[in-house]
Amino acid sequence: MIKSVLSNEYVLFAFRLLVGLTFVFASIDKIADPLSFANAVANYRLVAGSVPLIVATVLPWVELLCGFAVLSGLYYRGGVLILLMLLIAFTLAVITGLIRGLDISCGCFTLDPDVGRIGWNKVFENIGLILAGLVLFPSRPRRFVLTPG
Repeated sequence: MIKSVLSNEYVLFAFRLLVGLTFVFASIDKIADPLSFANAVANYRLVAGSVPLIVATVLPWVELLCGFAVLSGLYYRGGVLILLMLLIAFTLAVITGLIRGLDISCGCFTLDPDVGRIGWNKVFENIGLILAGLVLFPSRPRRFVLTPG
């Protein structure tokens, strides 16, 4: 029964909307203000030097393009795979931050340093998105897709 529900084209479309829109919306503030996002990346203390600025310049565009890929169905599996890898990396970054006692903004949807603090709730949100991505990855969207040319 669960397999038939998870393979239902409308359930898959709902998961596509969830995952795709999450990353499209998450990319907007980051694209608009890469320096603030670089500070959010640096606050995790996982990378140093110019790496946070490079990440802040490239990562939001990857999120945006992959989010659109999942939503449109164009380059769908590649978009899902990249977003799954990012979600795993983000989740590990939050967990290591929590273990090290960091009290920082996650830098996910807003760059306001007083909003969106890291916490176990963020870990569980990411795990939910990872599970949705794992359901999406082997599927092939049949409806609600753009077709090239």
